Amino acid sequence: MKKKKFLFPLVTFIISFACALFVAIKVFPNNPFTGTKQEIAVASKFKDGDLIFQTSESPQCEAVRIATNSKFSHCGIIYDINGKWFVFEAVQPVKLTPIEDWIRHGRDNKYVVKRLKNEKALNQQILEKMKAYSQQFDGKQYDAYFEWTDNRIYCSELLWKIYKNAAGIKLSELRELKDFNLNDPRVQKILKERYRNDIPLEEKVVAPSDLADSNLLKTVIDTY
Repeated sequence: MKKKKFLFPLVTFIISFACALFVAIKVFPNNPFTGTKQEIAVASKFKDGDLIFQTSESPQCEAVRIATNSKFSHCGIIYDINGKWFVFEAVQPVKLTPIEDWIRHGRDNKYVVKRLKNEKALNQQILEKMKAYSQQFDGKQYDAYFEWTDNRIYCSELLWKIYKNAAGIKLSELRELKDFNLNDPRVQKILKERYRNDIPLEEKVVAPSDLADSNLLKTVIDTY
């Protein structure tokens, strides 16, 4: 009788726990930011919140590189998700990409990683806030028109907003489209395709080079 007396509460507990787990999985079935760390991240040279830059292979990225007089045309933010390294990036659509795949997408697999000089500024609480803020952009459309809205978003805009709105850190000043080198024929071609004759020269923008040149950051990896 004693065994039966304690068996019923145990079975009830197991069923309740299983139901709660099922509900949690069902409510957040596709959320890549959730979960607990289950393994140690293998690439300890990276840190949560690092920024990573590369030269991408596309006509638009080439135009960005020329217009900004920089070798960088694409960037993302590095996140440790369940013990594995990902780059959260604004492509089509905005998504988390395994860092090995992200590196392979760049020219010659070259990349640069930047980190806040004040590393203590990104404590665990701030990092969790950054990841929570990032979720609103997951799956959004890439912004080929470089508009300063949250409807669609481009790579450097994504990083700037995560740091500014979630961590309270302004990595760089915003600029206007007319501040960049728009005279090169390759840049002009992209501008004509995007805007016809109505180029928004006063649109607020931020380029990968603006973030890479931030005086708040230091270089921790450079494979160029």
